[in-house]
Amino acid sequence: MKCVIIDDEPLAVELLEDFVRKVDSLELIHTFNNAIDAVSFINQNNIDLIFLDIQMPHFSGIDFLNTIEKKPLVIFTTAYSDYAVEGFNLGAVDYLVKPIPFHRFLKSVVRAQQVLNPTTIVQAISENTTAPELQQDFMFVRAEYENVKMNFADILFIEGLKDYVKIYTTDNKFTLTLISLIKLENLLSSKGFSRIHRSYIINIKHVKSIQKNKVLISDKRIPISESYKNAFFERINL
Repeated sequence: MKCVIIDDEPLAVELLEDFVRKVDSLELIHTFNNAIDAVSFINQNNIDLIFLDIQMPHFSGIDFLNTIEKKPLVIFTTAYSDYAVEGFNLGAVDYLVKPIPFHRFLKSVVRAQQVLNPTTIVQAISENTTAPELQQDFMFVRAEYENVKMNFADILFIEGLKDYVKIYTTDNKFTLTLISLIKLENLLSSKGFSRIHRSYIINIKHVKSIQKNKVLISDKRIPISESYKNAFFERINL
């Protein structure tokens, strides 16, 4: 697939260029550090895929997508998760939140290839550049104006607050981030975490004691609801 990168951050462009070079099925045609310069190029050339940043000065990625006449496949690359719904409403193949790990980038490329050639079995990486799925022991969450790295081992428990969650850590602090508890449950259930209440996910390794309807983590007693009790007790063999 012939692809173009549009991003105002030089380091982001450099990372994507490196990722593209690792995938035999991608051919990088051009990079742009602003969307305005890319409009005429996209309209005049046959491009299959654009890696497009959303939050750019003067002319956003969404403005760009609404301006161009030709509509290649688009994978949004952004530091902000707020635009995900709008991005998919515009027909984006995928939505990558920075910092982007290679395995997640590759998954998006495979998805784009399947959209472009739905009857073709995708071989995205050459045999001599295979990259196994990384077993990450951390995640990044958006907090205020930065992406904060959180090691799973340092998380005590997570409390849901409507659209936000509080992630409590071993340094007696918490991080407030805009994400759903369900999304975190899906991400963390295989990492030693368990949902024990509609408002709480706990890190099992930090549990000090268990009562009939509560667990003790640090100095916090967290309720176990009836709807989650059986699954939790089965998981810890009680």
